[in-house]
Amino acid sequence: MERNRIILFDGECNFCDASVQFIIKRDPYKHFSFASLQDDVGRKFRKDYQIPDNVDSLVLIENEKAYTKSGAALRIAKKLDGLWHLAFLFVIIPPAIRDIAYDYIAKNRYKWFGKKELSCMLPSPEERKRFIS
Repeated sequence: MERNRIILFDGECNFCDASVQFIIKRDPYKHFSFASLQDDVGRKFRKDYQIPDNVDSLVLIENEKAYTKSGAALRIAKKLDGLWHLAFLFVIIPPAIRDIAYDYIAKNRYKWFGKKELSCMLPSPEERKRFIS
């Protein structure tokens, strides 16, 4: 599988896990592969793309460039089935303004949605192929 769009996500975050499941269900063409920020693969991508340690939620690596915060979310939405691609229109709003909402959700995600304990979602064999290890 060509891995030209990689989503790095917080593997300890319930909201992030739900977001990955949301993306998988709306990505029938398998545009995206996934890796946790906390595992070895995620740490290697962080180093290779010079992603700061304080970035702890969502990162999209696309066309050899790393996107974070609302920029990553909008670029992901652009490739999803249904009307989700229309969310990309919000790209006309300056990132500093878009990221205020993104940062608010990211800051509160553990409080609102919880943090994973030792158990995690077991992807189907088909979904498992999309996770980089």
